[in-house]
Amino acid sequence: MKLARFGEDRLGIVRDDVIVDVTDVAGIASGEWPPVGMNRLISDFGALKQKLERAASGQGVPLSSVRLLTPVPWPSKVVAYPVNYHDHGAEMHVGYRADNQGFFLKPPSSISGPNDPIVLPVNAGRRIDHECELAIVIGKECRDVPRERHREYIFGYSCLIDAVVRGKEERVARKAFDTFCPVGPWIVTEDEIGEAAAELQGTLWVNGEVKQDANTRDLVLDIPGMIEMASSIMTLYPGDIIATGTPAGV
Repeated sequence: MKLARFGEDRLGIVRDDVIVDVTDVAGIASGEWPPVGMNRLISDFGALKQKLERAASGQGVPLSSVRLLTPVPWPSKVVAYPVNYHDHGAEMHVGYRADNQGFFLKPPSSISGPNDPIVLPVNAGRRIDHECELAIVIGKECRDVPRERHREYIFGYSCLIDAVVRGKEERVARKAFDTFCPVGPWIVTEDEIGEAAAELQGTLWVNGEVKQDANTRDLVLDIPGMIEMASSIMTLYPGDIIATGTPAGV
């Protein structure tokens, strides 16, 4: 199942080139503040799944006729793993890796949608990079998850860009700007990906030129390890996002 947000904070299921509005089926109030409708859908997904599957076969509207928004605009946190590909560590000339360095947090206010521009801050002479990453969306509240049970707590996956201003300031200060974390265009539920998450290809283009092209099989700290590490330190909640780190090509 592909779940998206669109229009004026509506929730939908994407079916081929059509999107079906399931906001009312999920019992979500469109436009509420804070915008946690998708978080609630994720939390209640087990009880809602059959109703959503039935609704997904209904009449929709062309996907091209709606504006897609970021799927989860209000996670409690975005957990991001730096230098999680050896080739990226080599190109940045750093010796540490995510398996021994740990993670940092990006603020939810940095999240933007697949149709939103990345607004560059005024930093004359500063280099600003893209970072192509896989987003892991947490499905259940959890703590101390052993790696062999990690799939139980994943709701699904999405695409993510972790934009960054290069420099010597603390990492979060260079990655926390508004719009510096595009996520989308939708969430693909875990049951559609399964073990294939260990071999997903991620590609990023800039003006039609391929800049990054890598596979999750090359991660230093794999998906089970990332969930295990993060949940050993803090509670993860439905809708929380884990960013897997970027490969070479920045």
